[in-house]
Amino acid sequence: MNKPLGISKVGLIVPTLNAGGLWEPWLVAFGQQTLRPDAMLLIDSSSGDNTVAMARAQGFEVRVIPKPAFNHGGTRQWGVDLLADMDIIVFLTQDALLASPDAIEKLVAGFDDGQVGAAYGRQLPHQGAGPIAAHARLFNYPAESQLRSLKDRKRFGIKTVFISNSFAAYRTSALMQVGGFPVDTIMNEDTFVAGRMLISGWKIAYCADAQVFHSHDYNFRDEFKRYFDIGVFHTTTSWLQRIFGGASGEGLRFVVSEMRYLMQHAPWLVPSALLRTGLKWLGFKLGALHWGLPQAMRRSLSLHGTYWFRSLP
Repeated sequence: MNKPLGISKVGLIVPTLNAGGLWEPWLVAFGQQTLRPDAMLLIDSSSGDNTVAMARAQGFEVRVIPKPAFNHGGTRQWGVDLLADMDIIVFLTQDALLASPDAIEKLVAGFDDGQVGAAYGRQLPHQGAGPIAAHARLFNYPAESQLRSLKDRKRFGIKTVFISNSFAAYRTSALMQVGGFPVDTIMNEDTFVAGRMLISGWKIAYCADAQVFHSHDYNFRDEFKRYFDIGVFHTTTSWLQRIFGGASGEGLRFVVSEMRYLMQHAPWLVPSALLRTGLKWLGFKLGALHWGLPQAMRRSLSLHGTYWFRSLP
């Protein structure tokens, strides 16, 4: 394939931990890609299965780290530093199954615009995903591509900085210009970088024709914990909401959309979805107030408990 002008090397980083049954089809789909990355790095958090052996057999360079050492931002930045000579670095997670042979090629094509600092692809629900998980993908990943800059923040609000590291790519020079991935955020390190890039004049490309299958059927407990962590993130990165707006308006739009979708496709799930919405709200609010909670309670309420061993008491 023809790479975008000025781009000669494309790297791939995949963080893994016990990839399980999806790993074989993941590797098969990757092996069919029309764009073969110039460097392929697997950062594994000490898997106990055959994740590493299968990756090595497919030509991946593997670096194994202790499970407690994994850090959403820090681990990714370590990978970026290892692939510092790449022009573009693609990130994929072990549960994001490439949907077509040209998925990576189409994602990298987003950098045809020299002002694009980061690009991310469309996520489709996995086969067999529940209606609630399916709606979340349809809501957050529309069929139309977008190109967003700082001037679009009045139109999109906090959604201006939306991105996902399950299937995303970064222009290395832009990433390093804004300081790389942060090592002190509980999650959403990609959102942090997207915000910094937009402020610095870069654009974010959403490439709807670059697609992966990726979705989660969270239980009530994990949904609460995930939103607790989101609340922590937004409180500790208040500059994002100050510049791009709060998350409440987007949250309300999501709930209205979800109710309409479920009434049409799975009305029996409406009570469950309403309970889930309440748990999300409670988790988010508690996360926003996390400074007043005991350290042990923060760990128990968080989906990323190891973060609190590194954070200040």
